[in-house]
Amino acid sequence: MQQTARTEFSQALKAIATERGLDSDVIIETIKQAIIAAFRRDAKDLGQDISEETVIDVKIDPVGGETRVFIDKKDVTPPGFGRIAAQTAKQVIHQKIREAEKGAIMEEFGEKVGSLASGLILRFDGPNVRVDLGRTEAIMLAEDRIPNERLALNQRLSFLVKSITETPRGKEIFLSRADPEFVKKLFAREVPEVASNSVEIKAISREPGVRTKVAVFSSQSGVDPVGSCVGQKGIRVQAVTNEIGGERVDVIGWNDDVAELIKASLSPADNLTVTLDKETKIAKVSAPEDQLSMAIGKDGQNVRLTAKLTGYRIEVEGNGEYTPEPELEAVISADPETSSGPKEVKKPKVKKAEPVEIVEEEVKAEFPTVKSE
Repeated sequence: MQQTARTEFSQALKAIATERGLDSDVIIETIKQAIIAAFRRDAKDLGQDISEETVIDVKIDPVGGETRVFIDKKDVTPPGFGRIAAQTAKQVIHQKIREAEKGAIMEEFGEKVGSLASGLILRFDGPNVRVDLGRTEAIMLAEDRIPNERLALNQRLSFLVKSITETPRGKEIFLSRADPEFVKKLFAREVPEVASNSVEIKAISREPGVRTKVAVFSSQSGVDPVGSCVGQKGIRVQAVTNEIGGERVDVIGWNDDVAELIKASLSPADNLTVTLDKETKIAKVSAPEDQLSMAIGKDGQNVRLTAKLTGYRIEVEGNGEYTPEPELEAVISADPETSSGPKEVKKPKVKKAEPVEIVEEEVKAEFPTVKSE
């Protein structure tokens, strides 16, 4: 029976040293300290007075696993202590394996901080979420969740590896889906031009679960930064939107002229006039009365995101004017259903314009009585 214990000890020691990459001397030293602690505990239970100052030495045969305890060079190994020593050694070896594996995992994910990782929703710890990343677990705190996103067990999602932090439970991997950097990394995954740095995301502002504004720029001739991020028929930006639960993403072209950048960011509002105070970082925006609600956005959302994007405080006010009516041109028409001859009528002369995305929330804010189908 004792031979079996020694054989298990030797095999376990070799397994750690070779497979886990740990030094056998370090393992044996750790086992010695654990055996000394076990000896003190057993001695105290038996009523023996061994002070903390008493020097206890332990000798372990690294081949056979035989353990002897000495005090002042005197062998004081209790009868049957070999079984206790073998059990203690087994526990220490398993602990070392767990520590070594966790250390390797943390080192691996330490290199992934700031990048994307795929995981399964494992369980809910109150408002926090535990995520299975494969080799280990991670945690997503309540503030790192998208507020209106509904999660389900075993649902696979992408996450931003936000940080690795020391906690009372040891090192923990923290994930996020609400961080603006998460949207940046999604664009890098979906848009090859962003991944290759031919298109640069100069600024980003986000209200998780509601709306995100991304300002993009390219120094390479022939590369359309906005078109690259939007993709053919919007397929690329739609892939990002789907990943973040339908959150609206506005892609605008970066402009070193802050006034022009503010105008682009407040789209779809048009005919805006921007006056900058660079010392106080205040931008005063004058908008036609019929463009005012679109410039402000629902609950001031458009203005808030623009302020985050540009670093300027935005003040929007109406100028008392309205967007000019389209020009009229004279045309000649004849009604075949009537006997009346040709007559001159006025027809709106429509100017070609860039397509504008109409958002349901903005329509409701502009026209509260309109009901969407």
